[in-house]
Amino acid sequence: MTWLRRWAMAVLTAAAAAGLSGSGHAQTTLRAVMHSDLKILDPIWTTAYIVRNHGYMIYDTLFATDANGEIKPQMVGTYEVSPDKLVHTFTLRDGLLWHDGTPVRAEDCVASIKRWAAKDATGQKLMSFVSGFEIKDDKTFVIRLKEPTGLVLLGLGKPSSAVPFMMPKRVAETDPNTQISDFTGSGPFIFKKDEWKPGDKTVYVKFDKYKPRSEPASGLAGGKVVKVDRVEWRAISDQQQAVNALLAGEIDFIEAPSHDLLPLVLSDPNIKAFDWNAAGNQFTFRPNWLHKPFDNPKVREALFYAFNQEDFVKAVVGDPKYYKVCKSYFPCGTPFANEKPMEGLLGSNFKKAQELLKEAGYDGTPIVLMHSTDLQVLTNLAPVAKSLMEKAGFKVDMQSMDWQTLVARRAKKDPPGAGGWHAFLTSWVAADISNPIFTAFMNSACDKAIFGWPCDPDMEKLRDLFAREADPAKQKAIADEVQVLNTKVVTHLPLGQWYLPAVMRKNVNGMLAAPAPVFWNISAN
Repeated sequence: MTWLRRWAMAVLTAAAAAGLSGSGHAQTTLRAVMHSDLKILDPIWTTAYIVRNHGYMIYDTLFATDANGEIKPQMVGTYEVSPDKLVHTFTLRDGLLWHDGTPVRAEDCVASIKRWAAKDATGQKLMSFVSGFEIKDDKTFVIRLKEPTGLVLLGLGKPSSAVPFMMPKRVAETDPNTQISDFTGSGPFIFKKDEWKPGDKTVYVKFDKYKPRSEPASGLAGGKVVKVDRVEWRAISDQQQAVNALLAGEIDFIEAPSHDLLPLVLSDPNIKAFDWNAAGNQFTFRPNWLHKPFDNPKVREALFYAFNQEDFVKAVVGDPKYYKVCKSYFPCGTPFANEKPMEGLLGSNFKKAQELLKEAGYDGTPIVLMHSTDLQVLTNLAPVAKSLMEKAGFKVDMQSMDWQTLVARRAKKDPPGAGGWHAFLTSWVAADISNPIFTAFMNSACDKAIFGWPCDPDMEKLRDLFAREADPAKQKAIADEVQVLNTKVVTHLPLGQWYLPAVMRKNVNGMLAAPAPVFWNISAN
């Protein structure tokens, strides 16, 4: 080794020790505590929000939803629709590269759309209108329709789970029911798999060859300009410990602080709050249609009389500032919200629930209720459900586990006594449940539906009608019919609307208002 090479290596080593990058500037690291540890890495295989958040770090999308709810091109440069609205032509913008340095091609995008559409409720409905795909050249592809639908952009610009993230063709050709093992993306960050330690931390570094759009960032659209060199997601499940770390400056950001700790956190002058998801969230109970007794609609309907929303939101959120009772499948404050179909329901009428169970011939089969223990916003839901169900005449076997274990188990169709399940509770951001197509739990396409596997042809007919309709007033009428029907078939139950701001140190700036927390546009000086 020559003296010059030894000198250069010594300089680089010293720079690394001082926290400098190869370009000579100080490395900036944003340290965040997310709502969950990351153990699953395939954002198409699961709808879990931590995996969606991971997806936004490393993948990109063809279209994106901006802060006004409008769908804008993202990876797409130009987009054309034929006069008969049956031929949609997409041309990728210049400069798109995978993290391995190879160019993003049209064939990658077509394969990615197909894999996403096989799993996602919106994607499945979109594909029912598609007659075929055509790859015209490396940057251009075509989607041909059998009949017009507004689902093309609505689907490709879908902001939350499951997001149609683009992956290399070799990855996207993985069976959609099998998790991917190659995490090459084209997004603004690179996943450092060699530093990934579940239960400890997840690391992302800036992708220097990412070419942002020229427009300002807005929601999930516009230029994804990365202003930090490195993002570390620290796995701290104890809320008090996370808050102490934030107050001490050991971390910079908490995505989902405990509601009861907010007054303590915000009393510190170095901390501020930002509600990145101002439209809120909805707690939800999901029954499994495959196994007795929830294969019986009367048993599912009994839940509507057993439950009330107030008990759930009080047990989890506590402060009325951060919750509201909203007896609507589509969140209050959104265009299709309607509480009228649920008049007389969700009032804990235990006598009526008991009558329905008796009519259904419920034989006392214990309900295997999965209980998530490590996410503050979910932990108290299952105990409340258990208490109300038992008052209504159900027997309940509540089984506790961490959220990632629950996510893996809920995908199983096994009988509840053999590793399967009867029910669980979760939460959806408003963007995911704003209409009958986006609401994944309303997908009633039997085996093609997601976990819970509802099977109801009338629900699918209404969702088809919604997909074909362009008139907002007629869409509203269909959405109302969907809600009325769902009080009888019961794909799931809405259990209250809630809100939660993120908290961060005051040196963290630029967080975007969007249905998912994203880390481009953020500086941490």
